[in-house]
Amino acid sequence: MGHTRDRTRRLVTTRAALEGLTKRLGTAWKMVQKDGRLTKENMKEPLKEVRRALLEADVSLPVVRRFVKRVEEEVLGMEVTEGVSPEQQLIKAVYDQLKDLMGGEQALLNSPAGGDPQVILMAGLQGTGKTTATGKLANFLKTKNNQKVLLVATDVYRPAAVDQLVTVGASVDVPVFELGTDVKPTDIAAQGLAKAKAEGYDAVIIDTAGRLQIDENMMQELKDLKQVVNPTDVLLVVDAMTGQEAATLVKSFDEAVSITGAILTKTDGDTRGGAALSVKEVSGRPIKFVGTGEKMDAMEPFYPDRMASRILGMGDVVSLVEKAEAAIKEEEAAEMTKKIMSAKFDFNDFLKQYKMVTGMGSMSQIVKMIPGMGSITDKQLARVEQQYKVYEAMINSMTKQERAQPELLAKSPSRRRRVARGSGKEESDVAELVGVFTGMRAQMQTMSRMMAISGGTSGLMGMPGMDDEEMMSSLMGGAGPRPVAPGRIRRKKKIHA
Repeated sequence: MGHTRDRTRRLVTTRAALEGLTKRLGTAWKMVQKDGRLTKENMKEPLKEVRRALLEADVSLPVVRRFVKRVEEEVLGMEVTEGVSPEQQLIKAVYDQLKDLMGGEQALLNSPAGGDPQVILMAGLQGTGKTTATGKLANFLKTKNNQKVLLVATDVYRPAAVDQLVTVGASVDVPVFELGTDVKPTDIAAQGLAKAKAEGYDAVIIDTAGRLQIDENMMQELKDLKQVVNPTDVLLVVDAMTGQEAATLVKSFDEAVSITGAILTKTDGDTRGGAALSVKEVSGRPIKFVGTGEKMDAMEPFYPDRMASRILGMGDVVSLVEKAEAAIKEEEAAEMTKKIMSAKFDFNDFLKQYKMVTGMGSMSQIVKMIPGMGSITDKQLARVEQQYKVYEAMINSMTKQERAQPELLAKSPSRRRRVARGSGKEESDVAELVGVFTGMRAQMQTMSRMMAISGGTSGLMGMPGMDDEEMMSSLMGGAGPRPVAPGRIRRKKKIHA
């Protein structure tokens, strides 16, 4: 039960990230919908709204002023294009400037010269999740880049810091080089790097000591480590929830030790987005990776263009496809499609499909990437997730025959009652599941026929003309009250604790 509550909490906080900013910007677009063209005069109110949106997102005032000025200059410099509305022009200008504000394009890790391994020095204050981020980065390089990675533990000050890194390394199956706490960090780093070169490692990630605040000793140690290992990257780990302070911290570290970029952690709990929007502009250094959750695979490269699309409610189809490719095996997807097309889709497939989707991440993460779904609320998403948990419990209470032949439950009240007892629900709940399943199967077959006729997959991301509510209904598979068949009476559901 505690796990369910925790997952629901993460669902809400992840969805909340940047949501206020997206809604505020949506208000700005509506202000110019009726205008024939954009002028300096009719842009005043929308730009005020953009300004408020960014300030509420905890972006500093100087950054906001520069941003709004650039948007205005871009819009006024645009040529009037036939068929392009003022709203679309304003959205494009804000998108362009958001993307540039966050760095313009993806900032890659630097490559080493010759055949030497990549050496990444991790820095950060205590409490930012630096050691965990170190493990996540190691996991990313190992699984996504197929690199042989070695972690090196040089935090000899914090109690159990070395043990923590060893545990983190074991969780992602990456070895950790450590010499305890009685050896100088520079000596540990040098010996770790020598081991990596001798044993053919592709990348070395050095976890350095964190401090409660920036101090001279900390900076000097980082400088000494840099001189010893000559890193290809020095990455500062910063907490997204500190907002614009994160950008100031990146700037301070860069001025002191010259870093190459930042890793933004806890973005799943960041309700404002000020850090993501401010780091590059304030510090001049790019965000290279972001932590998107608690699991060790919850780290991904930072793409300014994709983030700008999400902020504007335009979705992120590229990331969605990448997640699907990583989570769903091609043969499984082909088999599922075949069953849908041949009307052999059953409760086993219904459950498998749900698990395929949840394997890509939380429902909120997935929905944010779908174009046109920007207005879906936290409550709707939480309801979907909870409803499918209930469906899973009911399906698990069915016999193998009932899962393979859904019509058995449609015809037999006694079977529905037995499934209800086994899952702690009412017969009406089971009847509702049968109705949802039947409706979903019909929708899938209709969509499959339309795709076959059109010869493509254009309908995958929502049917033309669907609004948010209709798309949400499609996503839920019709979850919720179903029409009652003639002659039947809907009983009021009991609320179960």
